[in-house]
Amino acid sequence: MAPATWADADADLYEILSRGGGEAIAAVYDRYAGLAYGLALRIVGDPGRAEDVVQEVFFGLWRRPGSFNPEKGSFRTWLMTLVRNRSIDSVRGRRRHEQREAELLEEVRDLSRDSNPWAAVALSLERDVVREAVATLPAEQRKAIEMAHFGGYTHAEIAGRLGLPLGTVKGRLRLGIEKLHAFLNARGVMET
Repeated sequence: MAPATWADADADLYEILSRGGGEAIAAVYDRYAGLAYGLALRIVGDPGRAEDVVQEVFFGLWRRPGSFNPEKGSFRTWLMTLVRNRSIDSVRGRRRHEQREAELLEEVRDLSRDSNPWAAVALSLERDVVREAVATLPAEQRKAIEMAHFGGYTHAEIAGRLGLPLGTVKGRLRLGIEKLHAFLNARGVMET
């Protein structure tokens, strides 16, 4: 159809369209679906999304058949403007969706130790072996290790609480650590 006759032919279309009905939408679709799809495809760059855009525009036209105003311009121009605007909205919406997906991935990613079940099992087994190793120490070395490493006391604080010289506390800690190291190394928990 030549451009000079579009306005005349469209006058019949929007007159039928304004009365509503499936025949009017079918006629508009038959005439403009290819042009609408080509425009949408050029803007969104994806055949599936271009089809979605065209479907949304024609669905909106079916729901509101009287939304076109012939005094403001031609039906063809108005319809292609709808397709263009919806295509741009689709591109913008997709970008926002992709940004949210990227942001969501960062927020959702679980970085806790319990996020990896195998790491949690390994850590639990290591804890059990460390507890067993600490239990094998002589009571005075075990007490010094527990106070220093589990209680958070300094060497001087341990000496003061136990009423021992600082050198004795340091010696017990050193001997206890050496025994723990040997025990854990023998069990394969620590490497030399």
